[in-house]
Amino acid sequence: MWVPLANNLARDHTVIVPDLRGMGLSAKPAGGYDKKTQAGDVVGILDALKIERAALVTHDIGNMVGYAFAAQYRNRVTLFVVIDAPLPGVGPWEEILKNPLLWHFRFGGPDMEPLVAGRERIYLDRFWNEFSATPKRFSEAARRHYAKLYARPGAMHAGFARFAAFDQDAADNRAFVAMGKLEVPVLALGGEKSFGTTMAVVMRLAASNVEEGVVPDSGHWIMEENPKATIALVRGFLDKLHIAAPKAVGAPTVRRTRNDRIS
Repeated sequence: MWVPLANNLARDHTVIVPDLRGMGLSAKPAGGYDKKTQAGDVVGILDALKIERAALVTHDIGNMVGYAFAAQYRNRVTLFVVIDAPLPGVGPWEEILKNPLLWHFRFGGPDMEPLVAGRERIYLDRFWNEFSATPKRFSEAARRHYAKLYARPGAMHAGFARFAAFDQDAADNRAFVAMGKLEVPVLALGGEKSFGTTMAVVMRLAASNVEEGVVPDSGHWIMEENPKATIALVRGFLDKLHIAAPKAVGAPTVRRTRNDRIS
């Protein structure tokens, strides 16, 4: 999903696009899916690449990992773009949990993995269809790509474990907020037909310098539904804050990393 944005930013940034623990081609350990632990994975990636500070651009579960990283390692974050997903335990979290579309947050029990095994595409299509403003914009090629990845051994276990960790994440986030709000500039983006300006409502409880934005004509899947507008919003925020650092020598790079070497 990040390819169009990564290609744009790679003109004047070093871009690191990690598969989080359990996602994509990263390792799929039995545990460690609380976002505080996954923030440690991000630290490992940056340390391995000898990168001290970074701008964060995150979406969905990435928001939760990004916040846990920014709250614990405040001197390593230059800015934070957080896109279309809540933070467990912060702001209207309990009300958000009551939304019937989010039943998967509490989907659990011993039968959940056998029920979905071999039917990953059925389970995933429900997300892409119900959380899109225009489901056909989530391409068939992308659907096949993700369904294939989630059919790999351990992938659905990791996916369910990510949601099962939300209660621990909520407790951790409340502790992070109690330590003080983030001071780095934050851009809180929501899809027009999804979280919209609620993203800024949530983030203003966790950060002191929040700018809000809305991705027009989009549901939750902002990069599939309206990549042009998303790129413009993210690029505009980075450029305005003069974070871009053009390379003096050589071509820009995009690094796609896997957590399996550090998790």
